[in-house]
Amino acid sequence: MGIAQAKKRYAELKDKIEYHNHLYYDMDSPELDDYEYDALTRELKELEEKYPDFVTQESPTQRVGGTASGRFEKVTHEVKMESLQDVFSIEEVRDFDERLREAGIRPSYVVEAKIDGLSISLEYRRGVFERGSTRGDGVVGEDVTENLRTIRDIPKQLPKGAPEFLEVRGEVYMPHDAFLKLVEEQELSEKQPFKNPRNAAAGSLRQKDSSVTASRGLSLFVFNLQRVEGKELNGHRESLDYMQSLGFPVSPRRERFTDIEDVVKEIEKIGQMRGTLPYDIDGAVVKVDDFAQRNALGSTSKFPRWAIAFKYPPEEKESKLIGIDVTVGRTGVLTPTAVFEPVLLAGTTVSRAILHNEDFIRQLGVGLGDTIRVRKAGDIIPEVVAVTKHAQDAQVFRMPEHCPSCGAPVSRLEGESALRCTNPECPAQTLRNIIHFAARGAMDIDGFGPAVASQLVERGLVQTVADIYDLRAPQLLELEKFKEKSAQNLLTAIEASKQNGLDKLLFALGIRNIGSKAAALLAERFGTMEAVQTAKEDEINAIDGFGGVMTESVLDFFAKEGTRDLIERLRASGVKMEYDGPRKTDYLAGKTIVVTGTLPTLSRTEAQDLIAQNGGKATGSVSKKTSCVLAGEAAGSKLTKAQSLGIPVIDEAEFLEMIHYDSTIK
Repeated sequence: MGIAQAKKRYAELKDKIEYHNHLYYDMDSPELDDYEYDALTRELKELEEKYPDFVTQESPTQRVGGTASGRFEKVTHEVKMESLQDVFSIEEVRDFDERLREAGIRPSYVVEAKIDGLSISLEYRRGVFERGSTRGDGVVGEDVTENLRTIRDIPKQLPKGAPEFLEVRGEVYMPHDAFLKLVEEQELSEKQPFKNPRNAAAGSLRQKDSSVTASRGLSLFVFNLQRVEGKELNGHRESLDYMQSLGFPVSPRRERFTDIEDVVKEIEKIGQMRGTLPYDIDGAVVKVDDFAQRNALGSTSKFPRWAIAFKYPPEEKESKLIGIDVTVGRTGVLTPTAVFEPVLLAGTTVSRAILHNEDFIRQLGVGLGDTIRVRKAGDIIPEVVAVTKHAQDAQVFRMPEHCPSCGAPVSRLEGESALRCTNPECPAQTLRNIIHFAARGAMDIDGFGPAVASQLVERGLVQTVADIYDLRAPQLLELEKFKEKSAQNLLTAIEASKQNGLDKLLFALGIRNIGSKAAALLAERFGTMEAVQTAKEDEINAIDGFGGVMTESVLDFFAKEGTRDLIERLRASGVKMEYDGPRKTDYLAGKTIVVTGTLPTLSRTEAQDLIAQNGGKATGSVSKKTSCVLAGEAAGSKLTKAQSLGIPVIDEAEFLEMIHYDSTIK
């Protein structure tokens, strides 16, 4: 490769790594796994070693990848929160030891598991938790104190005799059981689930509403002493023991060694334990124990010279595909699952793995009898990553044209990759319909979330949405985590939902192809449920914004005998069937706003409705004419473009403040 080609490739790599750094550190939504990202970084380093003139202070190799967002107050770290130099082979571990010995250091090492989470700093004054912050770019992070207070593992008051001032560094993570529960809830609510526990932990800690953070089951390990006043400590192992005595959960495995070969054996032991741990690790950290030796070694612009992180490769296994099961999920989506000859993967035996969707199957050309490669995403959820050998005469698997649960035709909506059952009365979709009915933007029944809905359906207490209004306190008290107060609060919310009005009710009924905007147009045009039920095709089709498909969906829905019975039950329960009209203001007059990502409480449609109701214009693409971008978790390319154009970015709390939103007004 000539110097011109090298320079071009170097620029490409810098741009790619900056893009993926932004997704990983700032948006908690990486597109690459660790190994793919590390391969890019290693290639960049190799070019920098060959062409030192390429290197600038802006290179991703010279600084930590994150930034402090505008959602939280900024915190300048008194002690820089450095990242670690990654190594990928045992030979590199031995090279690290050799460099230290050539520098005149005779080290003892402490080896710890590298927890895969979000790095944070905790500050204590006179034993009281005072402030907590994220790493950010290592120099400036975000103040997330209130969210950290919700994590039980973090001591809020240190025992008597604690130092005048103490700063420790740790890793906030999400245990596997909490992650699986969260993913299930997100899927039930038709939200994009987090890809792995690390993203889930980071996204949960960066919530504006600390009650959301509190609900996510986060935990913490403390792994470094940053600053201390009034206490003299000489080494890392000693500092870990001291922090544990103060009530901090510290690295559970922290062995000390003087021989590098013993360090290698410990790295291998931790790797063998990886699949059995209740949390994610992505490597093992090797640190010089003695603080005086650390000070002598110092740091580069990005890494301490006294530590390395050995990164484990993702474990993948090959197996023969013997079948593909297609199930109908609680959201009505048809999900294909690969069934293959059992293999031992990341500590457990697996024989089933996710195939994602129809596009994924076609892309890989998956057929029965093929040899497939399987791994665990985030070391938890098995997934198929490739076909390594096609079986002779194997045909690419085709998804069914009819629902496996009820036999109704399946369809694929424009812009979606998933197939869905078209039958709104499909037994597999009962739970989905009930959750949607109670959700914010629909009937907005506070406290009636996926977990509560699941229990009610499983116990047979709610089989249609009308059953919600027949619930009584004794039934609710049978549910998990329900006491008299929580039961009464839910009954109060159910009663209040009866006054929502026709537009909310029409949207809550889940009419195919009818979102909240279309439901409001129907309500505004006809005024009452009775008028909507008896409306003619030409009357509905004449509504500005309606097309033939939407009109047909409305007519089909209200033509069903089950719909008529459902409406009558809701009417008998006192649910309002008239339209009051939207609350309109001009707070956003003249503003063009783009909504992107997953917001804490509002759906994208709800946010767009609020923009329109307050005189603004909601658009789907970012341009120089965009007034601001309303961004949530996993915002992606629209946020990146807004930042490059210098367009203001706001979060949900700032947006609701702009429109003077009062959640008590419906």
